[in-house]
Amino acid sequence: MRETQRKGDIAVAQAVASFTKLGFEVALPLTESAAYDLLVDTGAEIHRVQVRFTSGREVDLRRIHSNSKGYVVKKTRKNAYDWLYVLKVNGTEYLIKECLDSRRSVNPHEKYRIVPSIPPSQKSQEGAQKKSLIKTDTGSDII
Repeated sequence: MRETQRKGDIAVAQAVASFTKLGFEVALPLTESAAYDLLVDTGAEIHRVQVRFTSGREVDLRRIHSNSKGYVVKKTRKNAYDWLYVLKVNGTEYLIKECLDSRRSVNPHEKYRIVPSIPPSQKSQEGAQKKSLIKTDTGSDII
């Protein structure tokens, strides 16, 4: 298996684990042709999530693969996904709640960092709406 593919697989597995820990339902597309890597059901909405892994500061948003004629580079189509999940090599996770179709790359800022755990005061009670905390400029944002 190629190293790039393995990194992508690790990022998808971590995204599934993180969203599941937050109490969301997660589904994977049956094919590799979708512009998103997983679906996250928050209980109120279903979001298409593109997953990326990076060992540097910037995350390349283009999709690159090879075929018999060489490399194929595809830019992100408008509304191809709803959320962008990023896993950095150090384990830091980010969630950007928009499709960045007009960009080649992104440098995830601290305001998008996923808080690893939900404080006891924010935990949902059985049957109540599930919540996750995402740091923002103004404090915490409930998804």
